[in-house]
Amino acid sequence: MELIDLFILCFSLVFLVLWWRYSVTPGKCKSNNLPPGPPGWPFVGNLFQVILQRRHFIFLIRDLRAKYGPIFTMQMGQRTLVIVTSPELIHEALIQKGSVFASRPLDSPIRLVFSVGKCAVNSAEYGPLWRTLRRNFVTELISPVRIKQCSWIREWAMENHMKRLQNEAFENGCVDVMDICRFTVCSILVCICFGAKIPEEWIKDIDSVTKEVMLITSPQLPDFLPVLTPLFRRQMKRAKELRKTQIECLVPLIRNRRAYVEKGENPGSLMVSPVGAAYVDSLFELKAPGRGLLGEEELVTLCSEVFVAGIDTSTSVLQWAFLELVLNQEIQEQLYREIVSTVGKNGLITEDHVEKMPYLNAVVKETLRIHSPAHFTLSHAATEETKLGGYEIPTNANVEFYIEWMTEDPNLWKDPGVFRPERFLEGDGVGVDLTGTKGTVKMLPFGAGRRTCPGLTLGMLHVNLMLARMVQAFKWLPNPNGLPDPTETFAFTVVMKNPLKAVILPR
Repeated sequence: MELIDLFILCFSLVFLVLWWRYSVTPGKCKSNNLPPGPPGWPFVGNLFQVILQRRHFIFLIRDLRAKYGPIFTMQMGQRTLVIVTSPELIHEALIQKGSVFASRPLDSPIRLVFSVGKCAVNSAEYGPLWRTLRRNFVTELISPVRIKQCSWIREWAMENHMKRLQNEAFENGCVDVMDICRFTVCSILVCICFGAKIPEEWIKDIDSVTKEVMLITSPQLPDFLPVLTPLFRRQMKRAKELRKTQIECLVPLIRNRRAYVEKGENPGSLMVSPVGAAYVDSLFELKAPGRGLLGEEELVTLCSEVFVAGIDTSTSVLQWAFLELVLNQEIQEQLYREIVSTVGKNGLITEDHVEKMPYLNAVVKETLRIHSPAHFTLSHAATEETKLGGYEIPTNANVEFYIEWMTEDPNLWKDPGVFRPERFLEGDGVGVDLTGTKGTVKMLPFGAGRRTCPGLTLGMLHVNLMLARMVQAFKWLPNPNGLPDPTETFAFTVVMKNPLKAVILPR
């Protein structure tokens, strides 16, 4: 350890002692009536207990739920985490008290580098800035008019997608589902954001940077003990370097698009969408409360947010769906029969068609239920001290909603571990609302309430369309050289530890 690091460590320990003695009371809540939870160690609370478990946080949460009930507290260094696990309490917080639980907790220094001080739809605190950014996002990306206007982009990308599947199958004998789907979804989102068709390598660079950003912004020790941040100078340096790479990757697109919008210039003939039809066009003149006109760094953040939220989630769902179709050939054939009965063997599947395929939608919903993209929603924070489940929730707490538990609950689902799409046509899944606003909350893959993922509609469209096209064109079979492995691993989303490689046969 360098001398400067040793000095910082000693200083940090002294500071921690003083901080714990004079500043910390459990939850910093006036009534001190927090939900119960495991006893912690001095200075660090439950933080090192979690680290020493040497297993993913999810498994510890399941154990604590069995011991402390549907709502409990963990003191993770300087952060108070309130974990909420029951559908009743989740509904109470996110639907009934939606405005109270609609904010976000403090961000780590590394995440602030990429959000430019929380200037993003997902990370902005509840208030005027968030409302403005979200309203613009909904209008310019997921309104019915905009979705219809951008349908040609999906058609162009899907045509290339099918060719890539054929070429990879011919060259390798099988296809990497996740890899091919990532490229296609990224190319769609780039064109929607910037109105541009760009070279393949540039798309891969954007996807690569997006993956690195997701990894580096995952929780780290300084998130819970900010006093130790100076010891993580290398991580901060790496974050700033990555941010520079991200800016260098996206700013040329932003500048080219601005030149096209303002002057009609089109360097390299990259711009293909008319003025006003790209998401970034709406951001050029947007006046954000407290910030005014947005600079290039803010534009990079808001556009890259679309990639972070849209690429990993959609492609993860597609990979899990094809795993189930490969393992359950009868389900795949039933889906194929529905597709053929709707458009024929060679008919072009459109966005209107996928809305009229109930079994397709059931397959996607069952995939989201049994392979939820995330076990938790993004962290919430209360805008004011409030009560939940009879306990006090302080404004400084991270409120974490554990949404995976309800999809495994035998009281809500019959045979919850069995992949059975029919349950959404007749059974315990009929009428289930993915946003939790109608009826009993049984699954919330995209969150609920005011901070529901705003890209839900667009993401579901991409998943349904790609799944239908790929099943119509090919029969999907296990790779005899490596049978599918359903083992999960945890990245930004819940993904397969060993990516699915499948054999495809033209129908």
